Amino acid sequence: MSLIDFFSPVDAGRLLPENGFNNGRLGTCITVFTDTFPDLENQKPDLAIIGVLEDRNADGNSGCALGPDYIREKLYQLFEGSYKTKINDLGNIRRGETVVDTFIALKTVVAELIKKDILPVIIGGSQDLTYAQYLAYEVLGQKVDLVVVDAKLDMDDDHFPGTIETTSAAYLNKIFMHEPDMLFNFSNLGYQTYFVNQERLQMMEKLFFDVHRLGSLSGKIQLTEPVIRNASMISFDVGAVRSSDAQANFNAVPNGFYGEEACQVCRYAGFNDKLTSIGFYEFNPAYDSNGQTAMLLAQMIWYFIDGFYNRKKDFPVHPKSQYLIYKTSLKHKEHELVFVKSKKSERWWMQIPYPTGGSKNERYHWVPCHYDDYLLAVSGEMPDLWWRTYQKLI
Repeated sequence: MSLIDFFSPVDAGRLLPENGFNNGRLGTCITVFTDTFPDLENQKPDLAIIGVLEDRNADGNSGCALGPDYIREKLYQLFEGSYKTKINDLGNIRRGETVVDTFIALKTVVAELIKKDILPVIIGGSQDLTYAQYLAYEVLGQKVDLVVVDAKLDMDDDHFPGTIETTSAAYLNKIFMHEPDMLFNFSNLGYQTYFVNQERLQMMEKLFFDVHRLGSLSGKIQLTEPVIRNASMISFDVGAVRSSDAQANFNAVPNGFYGEEACQVCRYAGFNDKLTSIGFYEFNPAYDSNGQTAMLLAQMIWYFIDGFYNRKKDFPVHPKSQYLIYKTSLKHKEHELVFVKSKKSERWWMQIPYPTGGSKNERYHWVPCHYDDYLLAVSGEMPDLWWRTYQKLI
């Protein structure tokens, strides 16, 4: 199987200036599929940009399939950071005869890229493509920690449990109900309570998933970092950004993350050594004004790239000399809680023991945490994150 079979090339006449880009712009640094498909074997990139021309299941946002090239137009104009990028733009996954065909194509491409240790950056298209992104991990036989940045929990009751052709308003149903179950943890960042059925929030609590209201993160975007650091895949709905900063979405709403906060979230995502795929969805050029939202998304991807090339590679598996280890006892002494702090990045992790028989190969599970979780444990209280994670290991 050749990946080129799934792709159509980028329109060089539209996106690449006749005289080329000035030196230093990403347009000169990214290998773009215009005539010849990039050699992923002998000249393996670190990142691969993938457009997906699919919006048939978009919830009112028809036209977002046209988004990828508008984002590219802005992204290629940005300057490279203080590092040497190795990025390929593989072009656009063509719209299949059915939505399922598109899903299969995206699933196959994402799985093949991850196998090659290439991180796919997906620019859609509607957010139901997240389900296809998720299915790639079934091919790989890997458990998934999924983080979704969204103003809503996309679990439309009218589509539950639904069919394979679900909508961008109900794709989470498909992920939660999928067999085999590959989902270890789900996190939402930025939901707005008036858009969410309270029964769904109770369901999240029963499943020990963690969802974070926009209000709890407003002005404190650093609180998203440990959540993002725990993700193996991320899905970002541009509708999570307030309409004044990103209006190019039929479902745009007045409240949401500021543009600079969205960029910081993407930089945190790039920093995450564990992350193996990311998707940006629901951008609709029909609603864009002066290319503002396309430029914001280009800048978000730029910040993701910047974070990627500044990774610290300090997950707690390296020599102990690179970490500070802290041990605490709870008031009732049921558990001794162990924390580690990276000397490189000053980021924190919490050690969660596997229950007896929970893992044949490992004794502990590491979960990213805040310094505040350590302070809570020092006071004798069990952090909620520890308990929720332990319950999922049982």
